[in-house]
Amino acid sequence: MDVDLPCKLELLSDLSAHDERAWQVAWNPTKPLLASCSADKTVRLYSYRASDHGGNTVAFSHVGTIPTGHTKTVRSIAWTPSGKTFATGSFDSNVGIWEPDDASDSGDTGEKVADWECVTLLEGHETECKSVGYSSSGTLLASCSRDKTVWIWEVKPDADFECMGVLMEHSQDVKCIAWHPSEEILASASYDDTIKLYIDDPSEDWYCFSTLSGHKSTVWSLAWSPQGSYLASSSDDLTIRIWKRVEEHTWQSVIELKGHQRSIYSISWGVGKRTSESLGWLATTGGDGKINVWDITESPSPKNPLAARLLASISGAHDTSDINSVSWCPRSDHADLFASAGDDGSVKVWRVVSS
Repeated sequence: MDVDLPCKLELLSDLSAHDERAWQVAWNPTKPLLASCSADKTVRLYSYRASDHGGNTVAFSHVGTIPTGHTKTVRSIAWTPSGKTFATGSFDSNVGIWEPDDASDSGDTGEKVADWECVTLLEGHETECKSVGYSSSGTLLASCSRDKTVWIWEVKPDADFECMGVLMEHSQDVKCIAWHPSEEILASASYDDTIKLYIDDPSEDWYCFSTLSGHKSTVWSLAWSPQGSYLASSSDDLTIRIWKRVEEHTWQSVIELKGHQRSIYSISWGVGKRTSESLGWLATTGGDGKINVWDITESPSPKNPLAARLLASISGAHDTSDINSVSWCPRSDHADLFASAGDDGSVKVWRVVSS
């Protein structure tokens, strides 16, 4: 027990469980909605609001379960920046695009979840889709797969999509993709131990402009710093690396964090309740069932440009289960909240509080 840490993690809500393992959680960027996806092939939606009891508490309620129609596990879920649409990536190799049946009816909370429908099914991957994500502008969607490819789609009106590129840079299963928070830069992480960075060449196509090597085993998860000048990665090698943008197209590993005994499956970088020199809070989790929260700060030293301080840690966050996903709430008034999803099928919401 890390009794001397400045903060602790308080369980705010233990949400009704999926029937099988929960793979990912995703907060709607504009509405008070949290989504989760699972091996039970469903997406569950939860709304939240300030509790009637006052104080600083937030009340969550399950508002619906969407049977996706995917024939296998729903591995990944991602909202558009507008919060009006979400994408699901499945082990059946397809990507589903979901919109409310009648947008005018969905209200502010989208609580009429029975009205969500799959408006497009994107086919192309040969095997399991592992991760999906929208660019910051919402005009591009990326997906990656065990087939070693990364696909980039242009989002068109009327739920139409055009494939802009199929990137075959990795030599193994691609575990994760992550878009830069403001630029059209895409990162991918793989079983081949590397991270690839891609941009669009206006005269040609999307291409890989950099390969980040250093991890000694599978890279499971990626998270950009909120300002976009750093990229964090987590691995089977039990480390988290943070890479700094030193030139427009050059990134260097500047710090390595340790604090897990098993594979680190998921990381999320939020703004946190930060001071001026803080780059935000990095939450990390994985196969050891532990969740760590780090405060990341810049330092004036060119040799060690970053410092990381462990703010809070909890073991057995999902009892004895592996934890597959961690994600910070994007709303500025709830910057100290994050959600987790585990093999026990449950979704939990946590708050960082002073010890």
